[in-house]
This record gives sequence, C-alpha cells and structure tokens, in this order.
Amino acid sequence: MSKKNRNSFIQRHSTPPKKKPVDSLLDVMEDGKEFASLVDVAPQGINLRDEIRKSISEIEAIRKHPTLVYAANVINVPSGISTEISYVDDLPFSEMVSSVPDNIDEIDIVIVTPGGIAQQVSQFVNRLRPRFKNVSMILPYMSMSAGTIWAISGNEIWMDQRAFIGPIDPQVPGKDGRFVPAQALVALLKEIQNRGQENIKNGQNPDWSDILILQNMDAREIGNTLSLSQYSVQLAYEYLLNHKFRDWQKHSNGESVTPQERSDRANKVANMLCSHEHWKVHSHGISREVAWNELKIKINHPEDVSGLERAIRRFWALLYWIFENSPTAKIFISSQYSLFKSRPVSQK
Repeated sequence: MSKKNRNSFIQRHSTPPKKKPVDSLLDVMEDGKEFASLVDVAPQGINLRDEIRKSISEIEAIRKHPTLVYAANVINVPSGISTEISYVDDLPFSEMVSSVPDNIDEIDIVIVTPGGIAQQVSQFVNRLRPRFKNVSMILPYMSMSAGTIWAISGNEIWMDQRAFIGPIDPQVPGKDGRFVPAQALVALLKEIQNRGQENIKNGQNPDWSDILILQNMDAREIGNTLSLSQYSVQLAYEYLLNHKFRDWQKHSNGESVTPQERSDRANKVANMLCSHEHWKVHSHGISREVAWNELKIKINHPEDVSGLERAIRRFWALLYWIFENSPTAKIFISSQYSLFKSRPVSQK
C-alpha cells in the first residue's frame, strides 16, 4: 500500500462518522440492533420524556394495563448521587402510584436496579399491594438484591432473556467502611465454630488465627448482620407466599397444592436466595432459567406473547442510550407521571 493510500485509509477509519440528525430515536431503531442503531445518530429537539412514554405505550398496548417505570442508571453509574433503592425514592414512587386512575386494579412495574435498602422495598410493596389486585414485574435487565425481593412480590415476573436477578443477602459496612455480604460473615462464623468444635472434640485448642478473627469482629456488626439477613428472608418468604405463589393451585401431576406445601416452598426459596454458601458472591446473576430450574420460581417469557419481547427490548435500548449519554441517575415515569434524577453538574 502506497503512503498516499495508507494515509487515506487511516483518515477514513480514524475520523468519527458524521452523525445523522434524527427527531425520534424510536423511529430509527432497528430490530435486533436496537441500541447499535442509535449510536451514530444525533437527536435534535427530542423530548426524552415523550420518547420513553411512546415506548411505554408499546408495552401497554400489548399488556392492556398501565406500566410504571422505576429505572436506575446501571450503565454509566453517576458519581455524587446514589442509584440504589433508598428512602429518598419513597415520595416520587408514591406519587407515581397515586397518579394511576382509581378504576385500575392491574398494573405492570418495570424495574432496573442494582439493589439497595430492603426496608424501602417493603414500602414500595405497601403502596402497591393494597391498591392493585394483580401486580406484574417486567425485568428488561438487572434487578439485584433488594430489587429481587421487590420482583418476587409480583404475581408474575416477566424476564427478558438478557435479564437477571440476584441473591438477597444484605450487605453491611465493615470496620473499614467497605460493604460486605452479611451472609459471608455468617458463613465465616459457622466455619470457625465448626473448626473449633472439631478441635475441642479431638482434645485440641481452637486455632489461634480463628481466635484473632473473632476478636476483630464487632458484636454489634454480627448482630446487625443476623438481623438484616433474617429480615430479607422474612420479606422474601411473605412475598412469595402471599403474592408470587398465591395462584399456585396445582402440581404438574394435577394434584392440589396444600397451604403447607406453598409455605414450605416459599420458605425454601427465600432461604436459598439468601444463601451465600450457594451463590458464593453477592453479585451472582441469576438468569430466568436458573430461577426456574434451581429456585422453582415460575418466570414468564416475553417472547411467548406476540410483540412483547420487541417492545421491552426497544424500551431498554432507549433507556440504555439515555443513561449512557446523559447525567440521568434514576427515572420514575409512567403515562401520567415523570421525574428524572440527575447527578450534580460540576460548576466551572
């Protein structure tokens, strides 16, 4: 290749392509390349609230009832503002629920979250369950930790093939300020206890290294760890028993499900979701296949309903683009309500 041709080649492939001006992201979105088709466009005069609502309407046209969205930026995580479920979310979420017309008794909740405070999830559920007969959860992507507890409070869980939930073992701050999974501490205590009992049985003293670990543990931290774990399990058990498993009436062999069987299943699943020993890491992503095969939680597949998978993927690609290209940290939005939370813009 001559120097002239080489320079021409380098110039063509190093110069960013000129972005195409568009007045609607959804109108230029291509099926199968929902996000990729937005990368080289330059939106002009687009009202992002209207775009999201247009995408929501595609879901609502198929599902036939209102959709509320609680979505945190898990793509381009903003600095200076929390994207986790927290107490500051209570009022905007309550306002969004209150904006739903009184005659509506079924609703969908779209959730995207890295997790957060389980106590606030219980408040979300308290806003929803007395008001609506059926609540379905739609997961286009991640709904981790406390978000998983929220998801299993739904009568139905609709998960895209790319979506995942996660273990519900809470995280607690250690002495160094870092957060560690509560169940990891519980597992460590059990391990030390088992080693100590085995040593005593063999006429030996407990390992000195184990004694040092115990001496460096804060009793209040351990107590808090156990309480938070029990709280997460209790919430998960109640939501599974009263909501997710509410309509589970028949076994696959046709026999009736007894109340005791329903309770036992809810208890087993809740404890398994909180098991650090099973999942190993708090960030373990649980796919819809694992949710069914290991946890025996029924998951609905959007692709089984004509147009629903497409509508959900278009919605998520739009949010993905917004999160990547704006300071938006969290979005509360429906056809009747909208609130965008953004990270602080640095002052010059």
